[in-house]
Amino acid sequence: MSNAADDQSTLLKNGGFTATNAPGVAPVTGKGGHPAYFSCWDIHAYYGESYIVQGVSFDIREGEIVALLGRNGAGKTSTLRAIARLDDPNLTHGEIWLDHKPLHTMKSHDAAQSGIGLVPEDRRIIQGLTVEENLQLAQIAPPMGWSIERIYELFPRLGERRTQEGTTLSGGEQQMLAISRALARDVKLLLLDEPYEGLAPVIVQEIERTLEEIKSHGMTTIIVEQNAIAALHLADRAIILDMGQVVFDGTAQEVLDNSELRQQYLAI
Repeated sequence: MSNAADDQSTLLKNGGFTATNAPGVAPVTGKGGHPAYFSCWDIHAYYGESYIVQGVSFDIREGEIVALLGRNGAGKTSTLRAIARLDDPNLTHGEIWLDHKPLHTMKSHDAAQSGIGLVPEDRRIIQGLTVEENLQLAQIAPPMGWSIERIYELFPRLGERRTQEGTTLSGGEQQMLAISRALARDVKLLLLDEPYEGLAPVIVQEIERTLEEIKSHGMTTIIVEQNAIAALHLADRAIILDMGQVVFDGTAQEVLDNSELRQQYLAI
């Protein structure tokens, strides 16, 4: 069995950044030395025979926002999907823990019941249902999260369109609805896959303000986003993937301040 820390150390030595200018992966502990709120250890996942997630390990403290970054094909979305325990990619090795619960032993439904809230890139608004019916459906079974009225306070535009069919909303409004459906559940870890994808800059700014509001409530979040600069300004920490492996785990500010790191792994 491979050791994730050794693999990542080797990767950092062979062309990656050294610990002096881009810290490698180190275990994260909470206040007082307690274990991290979320942890994945040496996870490996495949699409068929394609080896996509190759020994990814990282930890997150409760309330942190982590930007999971990398070029196209680096394994970002696949890592999110593995954490959410979707059927694809197929998790073949490793452990995933959230608030002391072993997600790696669960299917996606059980992971959602345990607090995983995935907002996929394609949003998956249910056709034929109004905005409010989409939210009500998210709360059809416990555990419940935010009330619908609280969601409308966060997204007043959704409140104004509560009787409108969800699939007829604008792209930005559909993204608000997709995030709201996750919040309607009792989410412990919010997974956002490309929340700014295809949105006009003014709408991106609105979504950013919303995510800042969610951050103020202490929601633990992983955000995958090609608009890396926007994600870094929101995040506390950044994890960079390259070819399915972690090549950087440090603060978001370190990435913003290190142009060489950004150019090598993010092309920005």
